[in-house]
Amino acid sequence: MLKVESLDVAYGEIRALKGVGLEVGQGEIVTILGNNGAGKTTTLKTISGLLHPTRGTITLEDQSLLRVAPHAIVSRGVAHVPEGRRIFNRLTVRENLMMGAYLRSDSGIGADLERVFGLFPRLSERLTQVAGTLSGGEQQMLAIGRALMASPRLLLLDEPSMGLAPVLVEQIFDTITDINRQGMTILLVEQNAAMALSIAHRGYVLETGEIALTGTAAELSDNADVRRAYLGE
Repeated sequence: MLKVESLDVAYGEIRALKGVGLEVGQGEIVTILGNNGAGKTTTLKTISGLLHPTRGTITLEDQSLLRVAPHAIVSRGVAHVPEGRRIFNRLTVRENLMMGAYLRSDSGIGADLERVFGLFPRLSERLTQVAGTLSGGEQQMLAIGRALMASPRLLLLDEPSMGLAPVLVEQIFDTITDINRQGMTILLVEQNAAMALSIAHRGYVLETGEIALTGTAAELSDNADVRRAYLGE
């Protein structure tokens, strides 16, 4: 479904990504692991068109995403849940969700709204509440729900567990699994490597902008280097 090849991205003179290549198949959850500064967020931002590579290719279902505007990438079926949620704090929950559907004019918006409420019942109880007054967990639910309102085929998730209590982390990851079971393809960036590997099919390890390891989730979980560096063993 998604194929990234030989991707280089630079911030001025600093090379953030160096020849990164990865693939995400239809219906998979693929995770990218790595320490802070490894290039995980840069990878997602480049896929969604927020950053432009100096070299490499990005294709979605054999169509290039290079030099495509971010809103056009959304219209092609890619939705990005950014690190830090980035909800519209002064808008209500309903308004935030409808912002996710701003490119749509089809008749399925109401059904997708109900789908989001099925995944996150708390949001249906907070529809008229100003989003900035929600708890951290509720804001993460809203950020994911807003992305789903774009009716994507590929969901990019950047650090969905950041700043959340353990019980909420489990709830968010259970929901991510449910979304995947419903047919959504997911590329997941996550510092909580144990949680990420517990739900992913495959994974990549990024180190200083380069792919250091790749394998199934089970293979990475059993890898001594991964266990030492990311699983605290």
